[in-house]
Amino acid sequence: MGVTGSNLVELRDLTVAFDGVQVLHGIDLDVARGEALGLVGESGCGKSVTWLAALGLLPGKASVSGSVRLEGNELIGGSRAVLESVRGGRIAMIFQDPSSSLNPVLRIGRQVSEALSVHRGLKGEAAKAEALRLIDMVGIPDARRRFDLYPHEFSGGQCQRLMIAMALAGQPDLLIADEPTTALDATIQAQILDLLIRLRAETGMATVFISHDLGAVSQVCERVCVMYAGRIVEEGSVEQLFSEPRHPYTRGLFDAIPRLDGGRERLIPIPGTVPNPKHLPEGCSFSPRCSRVVEACRSERPPLVSLDGGRKLACTRPVPVAAVAESVKSRIAEGLLQ
Repeated sequence: MGVTGSNLVELRDLTVAFDGVQVLHGIDLDVARGEALGLVGESGCGKSVTWLAALGLLPGKASVSGSVRLEGNELIGGSRAVLESVRGGRIAMIFQDPSSSLNPVLRIGRQVSEALSVHRGLKGEAAKAEALRLIDMVGIPDARRRFDLYPHEFSGGQCQRLMIAMALAGQPDLLIADEPTTALDATIQAQILDLLIRLRAETGMATVFISHDLGAVSQVCERVCVMYAGRIVEEGSVEQLFSEPRHPYTRGLFDAIPRLDGGRERLIPIPGTVPNPKHLPEGCSFSPRCSRVVEACRSERPPLVSLDGGRKLACTRPVPVAAVAESVKSRIAEGLLQ
């Protein structure tokens, strides 16, 4: 089976289990060349595990099955040489805590240069010149003077920029950004988002943006997949999901966002928590927390089905369009989700 249309990466029936406990339940997902895809949901929904599994980065106790194809070439079960050529080269990944990814005892210039050596074979002055270009490209001022500084001599936002520079060293076709702004203050978050948008426009690389921040997703992404308890429960363009979220879980995520206008009001949280993978409900995994639950939800797990306009939805009793349009569109008008 080759790659479909303009898809760069295709995930089919991707399943992950740890010590016999299944945490991903047959993920089907496509990433087109050059597109920006958002992956949203609460912590523990399987967002990061999906891509760690795709790149073969899970620990040995993980059992992974299904298919992950990069331009038609299978990665699941691939040799170490194949996976190492993909990681950081064709597909790069950055994480939310750069301090745990940068080596604290190596100068940043050496770390960026080593990435260039591994992925592009650059050495010596050629590697240094390209490293300086990348460091400047991601917005680190006075790159030449700071080339020989250590990570602790940079701010959190600057360390994240350095991680992005290292990710760009391999000239990737796909950048996976795993909650890259979570540990940063609001001003620096906005700067990192702007940087990701600019770099995608300049390089043409695809981006997968993993986040629980719907506002950030609306800025960076064109298409969104909502995950819950190891499954995709809703998928569509940003415009579709932000104007008419149909799954009760997606609607709950929007309702939990504070309003900017008017006086103070109580937020509407989603009751309960993401279920333990060891004790998932028989039917829909969201049914114990859902205000629209009916008996069928507790006994039958709804499949992810295609709707008009390229949307997908896994819900027995979705939210009526009329019930979501006014409230969500008013929040978009306020600028809350822009």
